[in-house]
Amino acid sequence: MKHLLSIESLTSQEIYEVLDLADSVKAGRHSSTERPLAGQCWALIFSKSSTRTRVSFEVGIRELGGDVMFLSANDIQLGRGEPIEDTARVMGRMLGGAVIRTYRQSDVEIFAEYSQIPTVNALTDDEHPCQILADLQTIREKLGGIEGRSLCFIGDGACNVARSWIWAAARLGFELRIAAPKGFQPDLELLSRASETARILVTEDVHEAARGADVLYTDVWVSMGKEEETASRLAAMTPYQINQGLVGVAARGALVMHCLPAYRGKEISAESFEAHAKTLFDQAENRLHAQKAILRLISASV
Repeated sequence: MKHLLSIESLTSQEIYEVLDLADSVKAGRHSSTERPLAGQCWALIFSKSSTRTRVSFEVGIRELGGDVMFLSANDIQLGRGEPIEDTARVMGRMLGGAVIRTYRQSDVEIFAEYSQIPTVNALTDDEHPCQILADLQTIREKLGGIEGRSLCFIGDGACNVARSWIWAAARLGFELRIAAPKGFQPDLELLSRASETARILVTEDVHEAARGADVLYTDVWVSMGKEEETASRLAAMTPYQINQGLVGVAARGALVMHCLPAYRGKEISAESFEAHAKTLFDQAENRLHAQKAILRLISASV
């Protein structure tokens, strides 16, 4: 695995390789002396703001022995219109690798092609692969595995996190249920491509989707870049909140998960957030361990 560009591009074997290594990395965090990124400088190139992604990658790269620089779009010529191909070819001669958080999936893929250095998708409008790998690690920790389980995604079923869950279901075979309003369901072309190997239910009925589910999962209703749609999104998604009533129809001991930041009273009630805070912040912490596993695997492939 030279790059991590999407969940779609991974095999089931590669996913499990990341998860197994992430467990080992987490267990040995404070005792490991391995520094596979020693002598390397990695760039974090972020066009979108971030808390968990930036902190976890900066800490992870340093704990693996590397140096790291943070570059916003305003810090480099990309923000003034330089082609991504030219930026990539320059950075490829100087850096050990790049972590990119941006809008277009094609930008990450083009950067990887032209830079020829390990490249990690830290979020695009199409996918959020690092988040889903950390989430899978969390589910394995809490439930013993994802095989044979059912995960219910509630809210904006067309967002990047939901799209990555669709591909995770296609690769690993668990049941995915997506409860979303009509205008916010995944597109049919995506579902058609994934459904050959995935068990996916898409419905407007949130209670039908949540009934007996092992995991209830949500994300913000208004993603970055969608702020002008705030009013219409809130109006459409108000019935799609994780609250204690909805938790009550899920499986006994069901996990409640959120990739954060969470807006209490919108996609999740304050009561449900606090009742499941241990899981939610274990999930956030696992971003560090899963990403360190990703960095180790792609650096080893160079």
